Amino acid sequence: MTVNVRDAVEADAETLGSIVDLPADALRNVVHDRTVRLAVDQADAGPNADAENGENAESVLGFVAFDVRDGTVHVTQLAGDADVAERLLAEPVRFAVNEGFDVAFVVPDSDDDAEAAAEAAGFEAVGPGPRFDGDSTTRYRFRPGD
Repeated sequence: MTVNVRDAVEADAETLGSIVDLPADALRNVVHDRTVRLAVDQADAGPNADAENGENAESVLGFVAFDVRDGTVHVTQLAGDADVAERLLAEPVRFAVNEGFDVAFVVPDSDDDAEAAAEAAGFEAVGPGPRFDGDSTTRYRFRPGD
C-alpha cells in the first residue's frame, strides 16, 4: 500500500461524507471553507490508469480538516485509523510550526484512533472539552517547541 496525502477537491465530498456519515453537501462546504487533506492509497495501476479507464485508482483512507482563527490552527475533523490519522495530523502541525501557531483539537473520548494519533503526533491533553451529541470530549493542544 502506497499512502499519499493530497488536497481535497469538491468531487471528494461524497466519499468524505460516507466516511463520517454526513451529507455530501455538508462536506462540500467543509472543502470550500477549510483546508482539507486526504490520505489516499494510490494503487499501482500504472502511469496511465486514469486515462485508460476514466477513474482514479485510489481509495481514501482518511482526512483532516482544519482552519485558523485567532492565531490558532483548529482541527475540525479527523477520520482514519490511528496510523493514517497521525500522518494526517502532520498537515496542520506543519502549517502551525511554519506560522508560529498552536494547534487545538477536540477529540471525542470514544474515538480511540484520534486519541492515539493526537498523542503520537505530540499533542497534549489539556482538559475536558465540550459535549457533542451527549458524548464527552478531551481538548488536545500542540505547542511548537514543547
